[in-house]
Amino acid sequence: MPELSALDFFILFFFGAFIGLAGSALGIGGGIFMVPFLVLALKLPMHQAVAASLVAIVAASSAVAAVNVERGLANIRLGVTLEVTTALGSIAGALAASRLPAPALQLLFALVLFPVSALMFFKGSRPPGKTPPPLAPSHGTSPFDSAFFDPALAAHTRYTVRNMAPASFVSFFAGSLSGLLGIGGGIVQVPLMNLVCGVPMKAAAATSNFIIGVSAAASAYVYFRKGLIPLELTAIIVAGVLAGAFAGIYALSRARSEKLQLAFGALTLLVAVKMLLKSLDTGGA
Repeated sequence: MPELSALDFFILFFFGAFIGLAGSALGIGGGIFMVPFLVLALKLPMHQAVAASLVAIVAASSAVAAVNVERGLANIRLGVTLEVTTALGSIAGALAASRLPAPALQLLFALVLFPVSALMFFKGSRPPGKTPPPLAPSHGTSPFDSAFFDPALAAHTRYTVRNMAPASFVSFFAGSLSGLLGIGGGIVQVPLMNLVCGVPMKAAAATSNFIIGVSAAASAYVYFRKGLIPLELTAIIVAGVLAGAFAGIYALSRARSEKLQLAFGALTLLVAVKMLLKSLDTGGA
């Protein structure tokens, strides 16, 4: 790609900071915004955009995971278990991506974003305080059960983790999306842990941040071996991501996420439409 100007540098840095903030606050990695930005705004080839996104996700996860673990938000035992199948899926997705043309990847990316947008709208539109209470163990305890202190509620929240078998299977799919599209897999992992496993939203986001770094690193290595990572551009974005990630930690700890989810749902829908139109235009060219 052409040499970056000073304006390009600042745009990439501040966009990276936005990605770091969004990714660490919601546990989604931020790739759903980064890949479209690199493709639509900077005209970066799709495969290079995916590669740069994966490296940035690794940086964000590395910065956030340690803090979330120290604060007790991340469920380590659950994260380690799910990241095994997630990493395997991530490698499979990265290998498959090299065999697909860019328009096909763009179309697949857009189709994934539409249900993601709907899910964010659904979760964000639920009235605050109406979240079901944590489940109490009924037939013994699970080794994945945990608890954390929620500053927004000024109380400890205990929860029971269920449905680990289907969750592990879906995690392979989440990893495949990560390696294939550069979206980190958190966009699947967070609702999976929240809706299927019964993990509260904040713990799900923190645990997702712990998981997605490993899966993104596995697939990023595949892209690195193929020479698809734009090093200069990626380095600038990673610097911004690290700055934004720490702000996202504070947002995750202190704020309710309903309004953020609504805003990201709207933005995700817009990005999905743009990527769909670009894929159809490129495919017909």
